[in-house]
Amino acid sequence: MPDPSRYHRQELLSGVGPEGQRRLRQSCALIVGCGALGSASADLLCRAGIGRLVLIDRDVVEWTNLQRQTLYDERDAREGAPKAVAAQRRLRNVNSHVDVHALVGDLSPRNADRIIAEHRPDIILDGTDNFETRFLINDAAVKHGIPFVYAGVVAAGGMALPVVPGQTACLRCVFAEPPPAGSQPTCDTAGVLGPAVSIVAGYQAGEAMKILLGLHDRVLRSLLSFDLWLGRRTRIEPQRDPDCRCCVHREFDYLNASDAGTVASLCGQGAVQVSPPRETTIELGKLQEHLAGVGSFRMTEFLVTGTLGEERGEDGEAIGLTVFADGRALVRGVRTPERARAIYARYVGV
Repeated sequence: MPDPSRYHRQELLSGVGPEGQRRLRQSCALIVGCGALGSASADLLCRAGIGRLVLIDRDVVEWTNLQRQTLYDERDAREGAPKAVAAQRRLRNVNSHVDVHALVGDLSPRNADRIIAEHRPDIILDGTDNFETRFLINDAAVKHGIPFVYAGVVAAGGMALPVVPGQTACLRCVFAEPPPAGSQPTCDTAGVLGPAVSIVAGYQAGEAMKILLGLHDRVLRSLLSFDLWLGRRTRIEPQRDPDCRCCVHREFDYLNASDAGTVASLCGQGAVQVSPPRETTIELGKLQEHLAGVGSFRMTEFLVTGTLGEERGEDGEAIGLTVFADGRALVRGVRTPERARAIYARYVGV
């Protein structure tokens, strides 16, 4: 049991107290994406004494992450550690009484229902960087009746929205369809300010705690957006769409979508992720042996990573390849899905 004084300042708050702290200790939060937002929100919830944290992320720690992704340090970047694993390692040192699970992979239509059934989260936090996954989370949250908090940050601004199925507007009530590809700024094109991340993560974690504490009358039910550089803040209270495909008609387009061989460009990575057309498990040792003849590769418990000797990317540099045990691969130095798929098929063969 934790020292009884650990949460004393939190228990002084109206709506928390010892009973509220017990509720938090009995709760589980699923955080999808352990980048800037996900790592900051996970840290806040861990320190608050959430009983279980389930972290899912597909990526590894790189040097460019350290400017804003607060759970990671230089050791993680040197190792190229999977973010979910590095976050788990750090959070266990932050609060040893929190049960932290690390899932190295994507939340996808193939596994979303299974992950929810296995871990039974009481809330889901969005730490992702693309609307396809956010709409998938929205579908899963509405289908299973699990609250979630949408959030996003780019440049010096961000936004967040709590979603309580059956009570508030869902994400598709607000955004009927994802923005067209290329129409929105990304961290590649606009950068990211660390303090902006902290503001959004604080709001996200605060709304999550209200929901877990049962303080539904205090949930802001607003799409809050701001620009830290310009000192602007807006607050919109979206209404439920009476014809919403998701929360009214219960048509879960993203949860039921085919996930065969998906390809996605990764924010800030200069890389393309390729996923296998079905759930699979890679024998990393055999893969390393296979790749040893075509480049320089090393193996860890979770992945095989290195560079291909003869393949060259658009900038003339050697192409980097990182393959995870679930069959996903990050192809660095390429920009097109077609090239990434070709590299994947040639060297991974799934």
